[in-house]
Amino acid sequence: MTVRRCIPWPDKRLRMPAAPVDDITDEMRATWDDMIDTMEAMPGVGLAAPQIGIGLRLVVVDASAERGQPVRMANPEILHASVQLRDHEEASPNLPGVSAKISRPRAVTVAFLNAEGAPDQRDFVGLWATSVQHQIDHLDGRMYFDRLSKVKRDMLLRKARKGGR
Repeated sequence: MTVRRCIPWPDKRLRMPAAPVDDITDEMRATWDDMIDTMEAMPGVGLAAPQIGIGLRLVVVDASAERGQPVRMANPEILHASVQLRDHEEASPNLPGVSAKISRPRAVTVAFLNAEGAPDQRDFVGLWATSVQHQIDHLDGRMYFDRLSKVKRDMLLRKARKGGR
């Protein structure tokens, strides 16, 4: 297992939709393991494969208080999102030094392929839900700051170019 380098914004790979995964191979399981190591080293609560330059719809999420409970997902898709929103300060290792408060549904139901390659479905609430949605944005070639108004997004990117000051 290895900690991988997160590719820096504005690398064009962060804007490309990731390719669907047909079946789960040992290589994909190894990638998930590296993603978990990378997520823990940040430290963070989720990571999508495009963040480390892999254009596949692979995600890991671990928002557990005690850690060590990562959920591995391929092709995650939101089936249902709550009407109630939750604000959370979001950031990305691809654009270090800056963050922004983003409102997302408080709970989501997600369908995905699990580590055994079987279809699975799970409800996520709170920070888990925020992280899953954040990672799915990465799979779709979006960054969290795309959810900001143009003025706020431009201010955040200007601040990031100045080194987060």
